[in-house]
Amino acid sequence: MTYEPQRWKLTDLLALAGTPEVEQFFVDIETRLGEVEALRGRLAPDMTEEVFLDILARLERLYADVGRVMAYAYLWFSEDIANQDALTFRGRVQQFGADLHNRLLFFELWWKALDDEPAARLMAHSGDVRYYLESLRLFKPHTLSEAEEKIINIKNVNGIQAVKTLYDMLTNAFKFHLTVDGEEKELTRGQLMFYTTSPNPDLRAAAYQELYRVYETQADVLAYVYATRVRDWQAENLKLRAFASPISVRNLENDIPDAVVETLLDVIRRNVMLFQRFFRFKAKALGVERLRRYDLYAPLAEVEKTYTFDAAVRMVDAAYRAFSPTLADHALRVLEAEHLDSEIRPRKMDGAFCYGPLPTLTPWVQVNFQGRIHDVSTLAHELGHAVHGMMAAEHSPLTFHSSLPMAETASVFGEMLLNDKLLAEETDPAVRRTLISTLLDDAYATIVRQGYFVIFEKQAHQMIVDGAKPDDLYAAYLANLREQFGDALDLSDDFRYEWLAIPHIYDRPFYCYAYAFGNLLVLALYRKYKELGTAFEPDYLRILAYGGSASPNHIISEAGFDMTSPDFWQGGFDLLAELLDELEAGS
Repeated sequence: MTYEPQRWKLTDLLALAGTPEVEQFFVDIETRLGEVEALRGRLAPDMTEEVFLDILARLERLYADVGRVMAYAYLWFSEDIANQDALTFRGRVQQFGADLHNRLLFFELWWKALDDEPAARLMAHSGDVRYYLESLRLFKPHTLSEAEEKIINIKNVNGIQAVKTLYDMLTNAFKFHLTVDGEEKELTRGQLMFYTTSPNPDLRAAAYQELYRVYETQADVLAYVYATRVRDWQAENLKLRAFASPISVRNLENDIPDAVVETLLDVIRRNVMLFQRFFRFKAKALGVERLRRYDLYAPLAEVEKTYTFDAAVRMVDAAYRAFSPTLADHALRVLEAEHLDSEIRPRKMDGAFCYGPLPTLTPWVQVNFQGRIHDVSTLAHELGHAVHGMMAAEHSPLTFHSSLPMAETASVFGEMLLNDKLLAEETDPAVRRTLISTLLDDAYATIVRQGYFVIFEKQAHQMIVDGAKPDDLYAAYLANLREQFGDALDLSDDFRYEWLAIPHIYDRPFYCYAYAFGNLLVLALYRKYKELGTAFEPDYLRILAYGGSASPNHIISEAGFDMTSPDFWQGGFDLLAELLDELEAGS
């Protein structure tokens, strides 16, 4: 068979929105919700384990049903962000989810307030959902009264959630224009970014300049949206919930101590010289005195090889299968289930993601495939996310999702498998040089760049509280970039708008360090794989199979690593330094 770009189907989630089946689904959820609410009076410190487990089972079913309908709403919206029916349905589902959460708050609040002794007794019998229950209790010091929590949930749907949706609608509706081979093209952002890796330096510069020209037309609006996001975050989490710092909120959700995240960011800062050295090498390889920021992802080869979608699928499959047939079979399930949307089309959301709503469902994957080696790597990455979810399918809907820092484990490992396969099969020094350079490009993008986004966020949150104007934030971001690049490249002022184009800092503040965490963890795991060979497969599959049923520290410790140690994080950079040594030696 030949694999062709496809549009996913959503009928495995729900029938078409607005049909009687979907309306009955909402009715059924409402019925089960009422049954759970009726059990409120049975919550007590001396309740039996059987009653407790019955309540948990009912909650699992409710959260699974809501997860199903929320996944449908998001995926329908993302396949066509201008579809008014999809947007309306998404708003309805968000409101429905907030109402349900409010009506179920009584359980979370009771559980968090329960004394340690009865909580330990009940957790001892909770089986697979134990870590979920432990995680809830982490938030005990930051939990408000039931009435206050309900008000916040209602506020979020009609407040900050609406603001974030407006950001998505505004930025995904941007149109970009670029002249290519004498022809002016109207492009989506994803199509425009294709040219930022062009062998033509003028085209690279023009693509970036057009990107930030368009963002500049709405720069102050987007900066105001961000300031609104930050003030909402500060008001709720610092003033009401008494978190120590803005980033502490994300750290607790990730179950990563503040000190570990600071160690990670410190090690990233100490290693920027490695990538500055790489940028100087790249300038020499390209025959220029110094790179411009426009040239950061310039290919070393003048003509980049392109791949059909069929070839890309087969490359990823072969790379996965050489390491683990189990992983390869899981990855192909996504295509066989028609859960992969790989087409390029107007109004489709830019970028790539994987959405695994339930352990019983094959995850959905979005990519925008344009035939570059980067697109092949993106396919390997997103299918890795899907594989991770399928490996954890034996867990409860409450524990199969891994925490954010662990969520990049399978995706980045999948990319490494692909890169390793390509390097192993390639004997041409010039092609090997291109492959290693691309790997280091990706390492910069997913480790240092993501870490510095978080460093900027920490600064920006404080600046906005102190009354900073948009111009102050643009200047602070440029200073952030200057620290990253030093004198290794020329940085133009238009990059002061780059942070406006990063959806994660709007949607999930401080999310981005998860990429750095995951990538450096994978480098450690991959080094172990190279030492042990195929004997490493069972250990690796066991790591994925945990899903979200254990803390990151437990999973990483079992793998033989100490995430509190700077040496652990430095090990990943040391491996990258070895690749750079090879690159420089072959030049």
